[in-house]
Amino acid sequence: MKRRRFLDCFLSGSIIGTIGSLMYPIIRYVIPPKKADIGINSVTAAKIGELAPNESKIFRFGTTPGILIHSLEGEYKAFSAVCTHLTCTIIYEGDSESLFCPCHNGRFDMSGQVISGPPPSPLDVYEVETRGEEIIVIKTS
Repeated sequence: MKRRRFLDCFLSGSIIGTIGSLMYPIIRYVIPPKKADIGINSVTAAKIGELAPNESKIFRFGTTPGILIHSLEGEYKAFSAVCTHLTCTIIYEGDSESLFCPCHNGRFDMSGQVISGPPPSPLDVYEVETRGEEIIVIKTS
């Protein structure tokens, strides 16, 4: 192989590698990752009286986090705490009564629907039951 041909191949490979390394994060940003499910259908998220009205608590639902919210009306609501955009953990903002993803400013309302930002779909909504002193969160689908 001549030196000229070697340099052409080397430079072409370098350009392809650079373009690939620049495109990878863009593709990861546009295409959200798939979720893994291990089959847990219910979990004890909290005890009654643990949350004051307009407060939230992050809890584990299998391998993913969930969020339990005690609304101002006195009812409990639970959602997946994984943003549907890039799997960041969402937080509850009591002053605006909305769920917020700090990674890319995604915002969800209290029914899990997207209000603003890049999330492509709503949050998974969980069913909440009280059994004695425990608050049980159940995945319905």
